[in-house]
Amino acid sequence: MPKMKTRRGAAKRFKVTASGKVKREKGFANHILTKKSTKRKRNLRQSTTVASVDESRVKKMI
Repeated sequence: MPKMKTRRGAAKRFKVTASGKVKREKGFANHILTKKSTKRKRNLRQSTTVASVDESRVKKMI
């Protein structure tokens, strides 16, 4: 059976950490930033992990 192909869009958006969790960037930080508070924009800069329920699905894609 051939290898599964990587979903390139997912590969660009997610990285697997050393402990096996999946890291992602937050959304809503690209445009229409004037109405968002400075605190909110600052918190959107930090990366976070994918929810545990979605983790297996994302790992299959990457």
